[in-house]
Amino acid sequence: MRRGLVVGNWKMNGSLEFIENWISQYTAFLETQTETAICPPYVYISFLRNRLMTSAIHMGVGAQDCSVHNDGAYTGEVAANMLADVGCSFVIVGHSERRQYHSESNEMVAMKAQKVLEAGLRPIVCVGETLEEREAGRTNEVVLAQLNAVLDVIGPEMLVTGALAYEPVWAIGTGKTAIPEEAQEVHKILRDSVKSRNSDAGDSLRIIYGGSVKPSNAQKLFACPDIDGGLIGGASLKAEDFYAIAQAASSVEFIV
Repeated sequence: MRRGLVVGNWKMNGSLEFIENWISQYTAFLETQTETAICPPYVYISFLRNRLMTSAIHMGVGAQDCSVHNDGAYTGEVAANMLADVGCSFVIVGHSERRQYHSESNEMVAMKAQKVLEAGLRPIVCVGETLEEREAGRTNEVVLAQLNAVLDVIGPEMLVTGALAYEPVWAIGTGKTAIPEEAQEVHKILRDSVKSRNSDAGDSLRIIYGGSVKPSNAQKLFACPDIDGGLIGGASLKAEDFYAIAQAASSVEFIV
């Protein structure tokens, strides 16, 4: 049985006051059975982790990206080993906004996933197609190319230590969500591709969905056999909504 995973990506949002208020609200809720983590902007990682350690919340802290370099003259970059040093557990790599705004190739995403693993951290590898690619019937081609570039470098066995996140670009921050059947179809294609390389790894891999997940649609999405949780954007900024989504994942048995 796969345990659910719900990760909040705060993107470029937050402040010290915001974090204090968020934690205060979240501590009012009971513990969920779902593994959860929050990925804030770099500058708030240590503060969030320290506040969580002094609260009753059992939650991981991650980063939204990392460098392909370990150190050196790369102004503005943050290495995976630095993220490990400040207590991160997860690192998101290949988010569509990094691919779009920073021209990150599939090969660069694979290199970042490798750096995350070398630092002893858990990668959350994002794949997803644009609206134009979906309308052209290229969804499978695009997401499998993104996935296979990573698998060629780190292998399915190491990807299992983290998660794979399917995030259709046309559903991120738009309010549009892939209907459960659409999302399940792509998740199954991704899982079958991993299983073709290593059956056990394919069964064990957590494949989470990202794309306007809300409390109102989380239950139906997570009830799909190959959707094991969510990568949550806007809804993670509200403690109550993030908790409701985590609870939705807790109510589903993710059976291998």
